[in-house]
Amino acid sequence: MPWYEDWFDADAYELVYGDRDLGEAKRLADLIERAVRPAPGADVLDVGTGRGRHARVLARRGFRVTGLDLSANAVDTARARAAAEGLTPDRLLFVQGDMRLPHFQERFDGVTNLFTSFGFFDDDADHERAVRAMAGALKPGGWLVQDYLNAPYVRAHLVPEDEKTVDGVHVRQERWIEGGHVHKRITLTPLEGAAPLDGPRVYTEHVRLLTRDDFARMYAAAGLRLVETFGDYDGAPYGPAHGPERPRLILHAEKPAG
Repeated sequence: MPWYEDWFDADAYELVYGDRDLGEAKRLADLIERAVRPAPGADVLDVGTGRGRHARVLARRGFRVTGLDLSANAVDTARARAAAEGLTPDRLLFVQGDMRLPHFQERFDGVTNLFTSFGFFDDDADHERAVRAMAGALKPGGWLVQDYLNAPYVRAHLVPEDEKTVDGVHVRQERWIEGGHVHKRITLTPLEGAAPLDGPRVYTEHVRLLTRDDFARMYAAAGLRLVETFGDYDGAPYGPAHGPERPRLILHAEKPAG
């Protein structure tokens, strides 16, 4: 089983990433609204939606959002959280599916792919397939926003190891770069007297260190035009001079209208 099928479906995922707050998602939504200027009530596909953090923010701003994710557990959690916030399926719908497959054809005004929900595959042809599927889901004139790690920043600022305790579980994260990917080993150890896990568990991640040029090539092959790039959620400029200084690579692309 590929690592992303195991890890993203695990309840333990939120022990590591559950501290990602809605403030960060709101800043990114602000940037999308400033840079892209989506039409009110636009239909948006959120690819790799996970547990729906960004999709819920976009839906509360009046967009009609469909969240797509491979993980059944993530989709179930996203649906429950949307329902708890009063977001009905006519405003926010979650579906399970592989981002590499063409689930939709020219259906959406915009596509988002956020919080590095990409770069998981060993074969770059799969990344290309995913970009083609996103492009295919767009109506002519539609827009795409991808929020990805910034490879030069990761190389310059990699933290080899850190530790924390969350809900009675000791979390150790080890990171290294090898073979064009940034790798992470996550060791979860329940502390004595705590029982959120039935024993120690180890998960792994690896994400391709894709660059702006890599995305530009994939976009061109999929019939998209790269419009602009940003280096953080506040819209700081991204470029060669800023590469190692900016934590994110946020790309705005468009599908030609005709």
